[in-house]
Amino acid sequence: MIADEALLLARGAVEVLPAGELERKLALGRPLRVKLGIDPTAPDIHLGHTVVLGKLRAFQDAGHVVVLIIGDFTARIGDPSGRSELRPMLSPAEIDANAQTYQEQAFKVLDPDPARLEVRRNSEWLDMDMTGLLGLVRTTTVSQLLERDDFAKRMAANAPISVLELLYPLMQGYDSVAIKADVELGGTDQTFNLMLGRSIQRHYGLPEQVVLTMPLLIGVDGHEKMSKSLGNQIGVTDPPGEIYGRTMSIPDALLGPYYELLLGREQPAGSSPRDAKRELAHALVARFHSAAAADTAQADWDRVFVQRSDPEQMETHHVALVDGKPPQMPQIVAAVAGVSTSEARRLMASGGVYLNDARLAPEEIDVSPERLHGAVLRVGRRKFTRLDVQGADIDPAGARIDPAGAL
Repeated sequence: MIADEALLLARGAVEVLPAGELERKLALGRPLRVKLGIDPTAPDIHLGHTVVLGKLRAFQDAGHVVVLIIGDFTARIGDPSGRSELRPMLSPAEIDANAQTYQEQAFKVLDPDPARLEVRRNSEWLDMDMTGLLGLVRTTTVSQLLERDDFAKRMAANAPISVLELLYPLMQGYDSVAIKADVELGGTDQTFNLMLGRSIQRHYGLPEQVVLTMPLLIGVDGHEKMSKSLGNQIGVTDPPGEIYGRTMSIPDALLGPYYELLLGREQPAGSSPRDAKRELAHALVARFHSAAAADTAQADWDRVFVQRSDPEQMETHHVALVDGKPPQMPQIVAAVAGVSTSEARRLMASGGVYLNDARLAPEEIDVSPERLHGAVLRVGRRKFTRLDVQGADIDPAGARIDPAGAL
């Protein structure tokens, strides 16, 4: 019975360390305290986060208690795992705003029942006095910390390592002390930190946690782990069309891992990559929005990429005239796409901007209000926006009406 439960809970994990320890924890006959720490260094959760969140949900469904730690204190440092340089420091206001959205979005996967979920912020215990800090740093040697692969690489390259970064694994380990974790989950890039947590628990006289690591989800670029900073993410709160479209863009080689890690099942046998992506994209939109939203997203995708028509639903961007003239096209493209003006110019230069299916040339800086009004602006493959010119008398056909009423 215990062996079967352990096997089920370990499904999809890369490692469960030490061997046999999960079974011994389950044999205690009580709900286990299962920890995950997430630093709110960005405002949104992406599909990569849901891999480990889904495993947490499995522990909840098995009757255990999940402790979700929002690392509002450790976010001031930034986890150095996999980093070649010091992360920029966030302001307290940024951290608080990100922490709120992280918690809300995590509930798209986790059961919010207080009997099965505790949400804690590690500023509760890490904002400690000097005596507490000295006690924590005595638990670990410098040589232990420098065993980390990323630190070793930076040492070899004579790249700087901040003392703050050296403190990060200690603080993450102390989180396990503070909440008395039985199990800690994380990605494979967290193995060092999670194992150090066992050592720190032992120093404080507590039973050591089980370490369970989950695979890292590769981003839509097909190369790096999913990360907002790399722009290869699919966010759980992205619009349905964005989730669907970005899923359709993943390399064929990612289909197997995406099905296993995100849907918990194998890629459909015998399906073409295109059909398998359609099924995956539909399932993800339905999961984070609704079945109706998934149907609409799929119909829009077919309309645009199969039938070569404009999507049925699209946002409207209002263009205000100044002295009778609209802003220059790079400014409009920047506002629509949410990029800088220089990036908008680059997009135009690369041929990635269309106005009513006509590619905008880089030199088309000034465009008349008549041409803009009611036109569909497409940026890249999937960003469609209808333009509405405000501040000018333009009839529905796009002709300007003079003050006397004559066209």
